[in-house]
Amino acid sequence: MMPVPERAYGNFFEKYCYVLLHVPRSPKPTQEVSNNLHYWIGKEASAEAQGAAEAFLQLLEEALGDQMVQHREAQGHESDCFHSYFHPGVIYRKGGPGSDCKHVETNMYNIQRLLHIIGRKHVSAAEVELSWNSFNKNDIFLLDLGKVMIQWNGPETSMSEKSRGLALTCSLRERERGGRAQIGVVNDEAEASDLMWIMEAVLGCRVGSLRAAMPSKSISQLQKANVRLYNVYSRGKDLVVQELATRPLTQDLLQETDCYILDQCGFKIYLWRGRRSSLQEKKAAFSRAVGFIKAKGYPTYTSVEVVNDGAEPVAFKQLFQTWRKDLGRIQSGGTGKLIQVNLDVEKLHSQPELAAQLRMVDDGSGKVEMWCIQNLTRKPVDPKHHGQLSSGSCYLVLYTYQKLGRVQYILYLWQGHQAMADESKALICNAEELDLMYQGALVQVHVTMGSEPPHFLAIFQGQLVVFQEITGDNGRGQSACTTRLFHVQGTENRNTKTLEVPARASSLSSSDIFLLVTADACYLWFGKGSNGDQREMARMVVTVISGNDKETVLEGQEPPRFWEVLGGRAPYPSKRLPGEASSFQPRLFECSSQMGCLVLTEVVFFGQEDLDKYDIMLLDTWQEVFLWLGEDAGEWKKEAVAWGREYLKTHPAGRSLATPITLVKQGHEPLTFSGWFFTWDPYKWMNNQPYEEVMEGSLGSGSAISEITAEVNNFQPSQWPDNRRTGHSALLAQDSSQKELELGPRRNTRTASTKARASSCVSDTCSAVSGNLPRERLMHQDAADLPHGVDPTRKEFYLSDSDFQDIFGKSKEEFYSMAKWKQQQEKKKLGFF
Repeated sequence: MMPVPERAYGNFFEKYCYVLLHVPRSPKPTQEVSNNLHYWIGKEASAEAQGAAEAFLQLLEEALGDQMVQHREAQGHESDCFHSYFHPGVIYRKGGPGSDCKHVETNMYNIQRLLHIIGRKHVSAAEVELSWNSFNKNDIFLLDLGKVMIQWNGPETSMSEKSRGLALTCSLRERERGGRAQIGVVNDEAEASDLMWIMEAVLGCRVGSLRAAMPSKSISQLQKANVRLYNVYSRGKDLVVQELATRPLTQDLLQETDCYILDQCGFKIYLWRGRRSSLQEKKAAFSRAVGFIKAKGYPTYTSVEVVNDGAEPVAFKQLFQTWRKDLGRIQSGGTGKLIQVNLDVEKLHSQPELAAQLRMVDDGSGKVEMWCIQNLTRKPVDPKHHGQLSSGSCYLVLYTYQKLGRVQYILYLWQGHQAMADESKALICNAEELDLMYQGALVQVHVTMGSEPPHFLAIFQGQLVVFQEITGDNGRGQSACTTRLFHVQGTENRNTKTLEVPARASSLSSSDIFLLVTADACYLWFGKGSNGDQREMARMVVTVISGNDKETVLEGQEPPRFWEVLGGRAPYPSKRLPGEASSFQPRLFECSSQMGCLVLTEVVFFGQEDLDKYDIMLLDTWQEVFLWLGEDAGEWKKEAVAWGREYLKTHPAGRSLATPITLVKQGHEPLTFSGWFFTWDPYKWMNNQPYEEVMEGSLGSGSAISEITAEVNNFQPSQWPDNRRTGHSALLAQDSSQKELELGPRRNTRTASTKARASSCVSDTCSAVSGNLPRERLMHQDAADLPHGVDPTRKEFYLSDSDFQDIFGKSKEEFYSMAKWKQQQEKKKLGFF
């Protein structure tokens, strides 16, 4: 095993195996991170190389202990965690042991290679054949000529892919050429004639149209939702695989004396090792996982992670409904004592991580406007009725506040459980209208009844009441029941809400407070488990619900009339069950769609720099889902809320569909979002140089073209691919003197004589290789009599498609797919040998 120099990180030779150790630095106290040990296998790696890497991996594991996650990575199919280490991408290089290649040789200019660049958030580049045959119209290709690097963008590549491809190109220039190579970008071949002239000098003239790329096989969220847990153990020489459970999984299925395989639909295989499992079982982890993959018929490149008891990564824990290690954590948004602190707005601004954990942008003292959706339009709600909602309606609540002297907006879209479908659609349409009025500056938070975030409660100062029905202008005009029961939850005015529940005894709970309202009386019932703070808040809420004098009733001392109006006594919970345990570990994903299904790519060690203006990113903080919309994300912005709902619906842990979904626009990020990032620069978007400006400035003027011409001139004919050698030699022979290729002072301009000479040569060669020569100039002709630029060993290639079909009785594609000896037989028979 040889250490890789740091400047070469991200370069991987296909004949090598690599071992990579990552230990996170200074994570946030709210973030749980694991040490990671990766074992990478090149697609051309020998069995000996793999064996050596596995042996080294075991030595490292013994030295470093169990507090880490082990990953088995295969070239081209690496995990998101692996890719997250390398910005702006990874490079797969030909060669390996026994070759003269080095990982990185700075200031090395004697290079000719073609790189195929693919990927959206995680970019990779692989060396491919130096030929137009390698190109397709969906991807990006980098022609690297040492002092010159030409990035060719396929006509069907997105702006996001072009931008990230250019970032990788610039990174290669900095690392391998010391920043001294020239970069050219071909976005439109007609507009980049000089660059295309150089590419054709190297690759020859392109024949035919570009092919489409092979469709990617991204795993959708729906596929990832299917998880199965297996107990795997040895019985003699046999490997026994016993299925235990399917989604949703619970943590108690994992016994510390055993080892288990968690299969995420073949997308990833986790092998969990109990802390008291035998040493033999622990050492056999990878081999058992590989055996399982073979037994299931999964591809050999299937990702494998070995997870140790007590050091599980967040991605693993979130495949389970609950994880008891998190039970002792603070739960933001609960109704206990979490937010019983004096909220200082300036403190929230100076400590955004606190704002994110508390889910509070301020103390709720800003301006509030409220509308109810009626007849599919929004109708203003009188301020004296703010906070009084109906479960059968939808509401818009606009909150305006200031952050560091700048006006900010949050628009809450609240939907009752009994709201009609057309009202839900009208809610979204009206929200979009408001957003247009405010020029896209609104942060939109989709809230479902019963799952209101803390800040939403805070803006109503403890007086949020959700009625089953509301009479009058704010409701449906239906008459209210004569007997109504209200459940009061909360300890102070920033976490209190009141919800109307069925008026029967079984709705009560000893942990809380209830208000029973009848036509002639009002009972305030205090459960035995309630505390003084809860009781004070309940006394304040009574004035919002009923004007009748209230009668305080203690649990166990109720008057007969109390039970009579509830329909008689009935069992009820003695205490409220604790809420679902949650993890504060945020996870960031890039969103895209494939075949109508959501595809997510995780950025494991994320920062603000991972938010690109062409992206839609999903930040999952477990209690809330944020959709960040880049300003140039295009039409996919309309899909953001639907993607958030699909993410919750397909989550393996069985997430609540009522989890709030927040839309965040680039440049309008609230503290509840930005606080989850290690650092946040509010001015970053103002200082970013857009891709278009980078592209325009990537290639210098006259001197850059001169560099390119000189570089092309220095190539020898023997360096070109065999099937283009004659054409390239003829082309270069016309321009063998650098003086003859001297260029004018302006970009995209050559001297008239040089340009005419080059154009004549290119035209002559292209007329030959583009399939435009008549059959009589090719059939039964000696090499000396062939037109200029024709390869005598492939005369048939220069026929037009129609002539080729007429003479050979098949297309060129069919002909060249035949065995070589069969091709030669036909060529001899038809006069083309």
